[in-house]
Amino acid sequence: MKKKHLLFATGLTIITSILLYFLLTAIYRLPTSASAEAGPIDQLFHIHFGFIAFFFSLIMVFVVYAALVFRRRPDDETDGPHIHGHTGLEITWTVIPVIIVLGLGVYGTNVLVDITAPQPNEMVVKVHARQWSWSFEYPDYENISSAELILPANQPIRLEMDSEDVIHSFWVPEFRVKQDVVPGRTTILRFTPTQAGDYKVRCAEICGKQHANMLAPVKVLSDQEFTAWVDERLAQPLFAELTPEERGEIWYSAEGFGCAACHSVDGTQIVGPTWLGLFGREEQMDDGSTIVVDETYLRESILNPNAKIVSGFNANIMPPNYEQRFAEKQAEILAAEGVEIDIVEDLIAYIKTLNE
Repeated sequence: MKKKHLLFATGLTIITSILLYFLLTAIYRLPTSASAEAGPIDQLFHIHFGFIAFFFSLIMVFVVYAALVFRRRPDDETDGPHIHGHTGLEITWTVIPVIIVLGLGVYGTNVLVDITAPQPNEMVVKVHARQWSWSFEYPDYENISSAELILPANQPIRLEMDSEDVIHSFWVPEFRVKQDVVPGRTTILRFTPTQAGDYKVRCAEICGKQHANMLAPVKVLSDQEFTAWVDERLAQPLFAELTPEERGEIWYSAEGFGCAACHSVDGTQIVGPTWLGLFGREEQMDDGSTIVVDETYLRESILNPNAKIVSGFNANIMPPNYEQRFAEKQAEILAAEGVEIDIVEDLIAYIKTLNE
């Protein structure tokens, strides 16, 4: 009789485990696999799903089965059997889970070592994170910069990432890998995209009011398409050949200094005043005073953003280090092109074009 109950409960456990495994994989369906690293990571996920399904079923089936089959009958007033423990069973249910946990730890460590190991012929892309935008730089291709992450398929990639303000986290779900981006240090992330297509990088670390909108397009191209993109970017005019308004539009974008993350140009309210119709507009400050937006006010607001705060907006949102960052970029352009520019003047010139 005992053997019959054990066999029946074991059969129910196996059936329930299988059903629960497929239920888990259906509920927690993984995104498209688009990198070489996704395979071993997905396998690790499925192993965990299997163990979760089995141990949940093992416990719940035996508990429910025992509660139903061995429940006290209405006419049974006797005491149940007195059980004081089973040393062999206690050793078994202690040793087996320890072995499983250690095994998963060793397996997971091997997967981590494999997917983070340097690959031959890696292409380096520098990733710059800031509230709330991403920009990308390609040192292997004359330091091309882009607001989109453009990658060739089946090419090992090494991302060298830094943050200009707070902790961010680089994550493309289809690539499976994720890495924090920490101020004051360079963090490394390696992967090999395998499937051409359009994806999105998102920040996976809460980083402020616009965290949910910290997105950037990711495009995986064929070798020919990637080469064509590089040639197109290299053929773009030098900064010296652009007008201040054209340069200002670049500085405004994620490719430049990411002003677009806080200031719209279509009247949409984000975390900073919209730039649409800004120049010449009368603004009320949080201290009750009013000002007319002119070149002097704009320069002060860009370089010393907490000097005057527009009513309805918060202080300490805009980074106070733009003067240093602008100086570094201006020195870089001077060394490369032999021309002096003023990034603040470029931004003001661009703002003036945004009439309502």
